[in-house]
Amino acid sequence: MTMKHIIRTLGTVLLLAACIGQLQAQKVGTSSLQFLKVMPTARATAMGDAYVSLASGADATFWNPAGLTKLENHEMTSTLTMWLFDTKQVALAYGLPMGDWGTLGFQFQYVDFGSIEETRADAVDLVVPATGAPFFNAGLTGRSFTPYSYLVGLSYARAFTDKFFAALTVKYAMESLWADQAITIVNSVTGEVTSYKTYADVVLFDFGMLYNTGFRSVQIGVSAQNFGGQVTFADAAHPAPLAFRLGVSANLFGQEALLFQDNTNRLTVAYDLFQPNDYRQQMHLGAEYAFSEFLALRVGYKYDYDSEGLTFGGGLHTDLSGWPVRFDYSFGKMNEFLNNVHRISLGVQFR
Repeated sequence: MTMKHIIRTLGTVLLLAACIGQLQAQKVGTSSLQFLKVMPTARATAMGDAYVSLASGADATFWNPAGLTKLENHEMTSTLTMWLFDTKQVALAYGLPMGDWGTLGFQFQYVDFGSIEETRADAVDLVVPATGAPFFNAGLTGRSFTPYSYLVGLSYARAFTDKFFAALTVKYAMESLWADQAITIVNSVTGEVTSYKTYADVVLFDFGMLYNTGFRSVQIGVSAQNFGGQVTFADAAHPAPLAFRLGVSANLFGQEALLFQDNTNRLTVAYDLFQPNDYRQQMHLGAEYAFSEFLALRVGYKYDYDSEGLTFGGGLHTDLSGWPVRFDYSFGKMNEFLNNVHRISLGVQFR
C-alpha cells in the first residue's frame, strides 16, 4: 500500500465519521445495548479513554483492533469493572500473532446486573392480613430475575507497511431482560394473545487503523465501532451505539520524544475526539508517566459528559518466571448522585 493510498483511506474514514456524526448527534438517548459503551481496560480508562492511537496488545480488541499488530507473543488480559448500582462487567481478551499472516484477537464481555425483584401492576394492592395491621403492596410478587448481557468477538489485524496497520472485528452481542426468552400478553378486551421476546441479539462490526507518522513518537488512530443492524426489543427497534474515535498521541519525553530523550522516564500524552450516534461530540484527554516501564501513573479527563469527568490510576509491569505480567487500576469520578467506577486489569504474555 502506497502513502497515497494510506492518506486517501484515512481521509475517507474521517469524512465518513464527520458526516455520520453530524447526522446522528442530535438523537440523544436513542441507541440500544448501552453496555457496549462501558469500556474495559484499566490503562485506557485511567487516561480518560484517550486510547485509540495507543491501543496495543490483546486489549486493543476493545478499542482499536489495529493495535493487535504490535503483539510479538501470545497475550491474555482480563478486566473487572465495578460499574454503577452494583453492576459488574468482566472482560477477557486474547491476542494471537501469526507472523506474516497477521494477528488474531478474541474478546468476551459479560455484564451482571444483579438480582431484581419482580413487580407487577396487577399486584399493587392494599393487603389486609388476618392478624396485624394492613399494609400497601407496591407490586412485589415475591419473585426475582437476573438480567445480563454478553458479547463475543473475533478480530483480524494486519500490517500493510511498517507504518500503517488496519483491522476488522466481527462481534455477536446479546442482552436478556427476563428469566424467560419470551412473555405472552393477553388483551383483556379483545382476547388477542401476543408473544414478545425478552432479549435482543445482533451482529456488529468494528474497523480500526493505526498510522505511525514517522515523526518521533507521533501516532494517529481511527476506529469505528458497532456497525450493524437495528436492535429489537419486543416491537421497538433502535440502533446499536455506533461510535467513531479519532486520536493522536506522542511522548513528550522518553524514547523518540518530542521534547527530551530519556531511556528511563517516559511521559506520553494522548487526545481523542469521540462521536457517538446518540450524543453530541465529546473529547478525551490523557497522560501516562512511566518509570523504567515498571511503574506507571495515569490521569485523564472526559469533556462534555453529563456525569463523567476526572479519571486516574496506575500500574505495575514486571516479569513472573520469565513471563511479562502487568497489573493496572483505574478510578472514574462520577457526579454526586452516582457511585464512582473502579476497574482492575491483569495481563500476561506467554513466551
